[in-house]
Amino acid sequence: MVDRSTHSLRSRDSSSPPVDGVEADWRLDGLDRLIHERVRLGIMSALSVNDALAFQELKEILGATDGNLSVHARKLEQAGYVACKKTFSGRTPRTEFRLTEAGRTALEGYLEAMEALIRRTRHG
Repeated sequence: MVDRSTHSLRSRDSSSPPVDGVEADWRLDGLDRLIHERVRLGIMSALSVNDALAFQELKEILGATDGNLSVHARKLEQAGYVACKKTFSGRTPRTEFRLTEAGRTALEGYLEAMEALIRRTRHG
């Protein structure tokens, strides 16, 4: 049995400067919680390697429902991470998404924080 009162994810060395009393390498706060959710991370990842994707394309890539994709894409759009462009082809609506510069920067920061966490976990 693990004694949870003394078991912690904090680093054993004190080389990293503490942030609010917790060593920075182990702070999960560095992970953007908006991006961390599975569908939103999928949207951001797919858009990072494509100039733009239509709603239907994202839906197929992620295996998401219309409602689920719509809710998560809207949250990313409200944060300024994703831009949404709505057009019509005749009477058929087309919604296209692209990653904004702020979104690309946020995703890069998220990935760096995850990589740091993984390195720290593997190398104790």
